[in-house]
Formats: sequence, C-alpha cells, structure tokens
Amino acid sequence: MARLLQIGNFVIGKGHPTFIIGEIGINHNGDLSIAKKLIDAAVLAGCDAVKFQKRTPDICVPEEQKNLLRETPWGLIKYIDYRYKVEFKEEHYREIDRYCKERGILWFTSCWDIPSVEMMETFDPVCYKVPSALVTDDEYLRHILSKNRPVILSTGMSTMDEIRHAVSCLDKDRLLLAHCTSTYPCKPAELNLRMIETLNRDFSCPIGYSGHEVGLQTTLAAVVLGACFIERHITMDRAMWGGDHAASVEPGGLMRLVRDVRVIEEALGDGKKTVYESELPIMKKLRRVSNSKDE
Repeated sequence: MARLLQIGNFVIGKGHPTFIIGEIGINHNGDLSIAKKLIDAAVLAGCDAVKFQKRTPDICVPEEQKNLLRETPWGLIKYIDYRYKVEFKEEHYREIDRYCKERGILWFTSCWDIPSVEMMETFDPVCYKVPSALVTDDEYLRHILSKNRPVILSTGMSTMDEIRHAVSCLDKDRLLLAHCTSTYPCKPAELNLRMIETLNRDFSCPIGYSGHEVGLQTTLAAVVLGACFIERHITMDRAMWGGDHAASVEPGGLMRLVRDVRVIEEALGDGKKTVYESELPIMKKLRRVSNSKDE
C-alpha cells in the first residue's frame, strides 16, 4: 500500500496539506444553478475538490420502494420519480465539468452502480469514491478496480473484516480509506474518531474522515487524530428540503472549517522539541538557572 497518493495535482498523505472535499452529493436537489452556487461556496472557502453522487435509480431503488408515495417539492409523487428528479444527466455533468475547470477546483463522484461508473468514465475522473453501501459488493468493486484510478473507500456501517475484504478487491497502491459513521446527522458518541488511528495502524494507505455530524469541532479533531483528507456535506441552507441538508455545512461554516484546518496543520508541527528564535529574548529575561552541589 502507498502512504502517499496523488489525486489531480494534490499529494495526499502524512506531511502534506489536508485534502478537503466539499460533498455536494444530491444537495443540489436536481437544480444546476444550486450546484454551481455550492461549487462557488467550495471555491471561496478554499476546498480542494467537490464531490457529487450518481445513481441509476432503476438499479439503486429497491423494488418495494419504487412505487411508495413521497411528499416532495414537486408534490406527492412516487419515490422512483423523485429519485429521477434529483439525478443529474450526462449533459448536466458536462456543464459541471466545464464550470469546475473554469473555477479551478477538482470534482468527482460517488457512483452507486456500474452504469454510473461507465458514464463518469467519459469525464476522465481524477478518482472515484466507493460509498459505504457498496463495501460488500464485490462485482462493483472489481469494476471500479478495472478503471485503474485512485479510489476512496468509505467504511461506514462496515465491520473490520468487511473493510479488509473490500481492500483486497481493490488496488492497494491507489487506495484511500475514509472512516465514517453512516448516520445523518450522526451523534458525537457514535463518531468514534479514534478509528482514524486504528485504520492508520492497520492499513498502509492514506486515511481520512467523512463526517455526517452537526458542527465543525469533531471534523477538526479528525485532522488532529491523523486524517489526511476530510469530507463534509455542504449546503446553501441546512433548512432546505432533502435528507442530507441537516447534516451539512453552510457556506459560512465551510469557510471557518477550511480556515481552522489550515491553522491546525501549521500548529501541529513536526513533534521535535525546538527552542524557537522568538523564545530567546524571553529566555534571556526570565530563565532561572540553579546549580546545586551535593554536600
């Protein structure tokens, strides 16, 4: 496994700046103008990448759920129809690709099925994200492997044995692992941030954190514990309609998050005790030295 991995122009791993991903997911609610506003918010905050989610609803929605009725901004409609309304088509992603290049930010997707992977291949993606729901889908993992691209494997709702098996299905030299808990929003007591240390101990690849909590402090703690990349859902307004908005970060919070991650990186240092030049005048003024002799 590789301790360092390159995605686009970014090197991810210990000793390099935290790779910060703004997870747009489906928080665009099927509206390209909202997607662009979220891209703008990520650029303004200083994120390195944005991520979307891509599904083929006929494959991803269980048969027993397809005809269930759901209240939506488009009225009371079947769940399968709702899923199609919030899915971007290829022409939408063409515009997203153009816009992200114009704004100078990387973009990629979590693909939830093989046809979605094939569609995204046309964009020459910098990497793929394997969602936690597909950790145990060997056919899907083998298909992702065949694309020879860096892969971020999310580990929510998975046992260590399931994680190890998924890792064995992928290219260990192009792999990053993301600790996460698949609850939206997630209670602090279930974040289990020390799993970042466990994954760092058990796997020789870059380890990161995908958070679904409310607030910023626990994501900052993830960086202190060794996450070399972080991902948080972003939204224009946490009160917007949709399942992921409540566990998302608004533009102002995103700016604070990125700012504070960069401060923490600078403050962590290298772990070697140093007497800094700025300390010398204080040392000259305040240092007390006592030489004791045995009698």
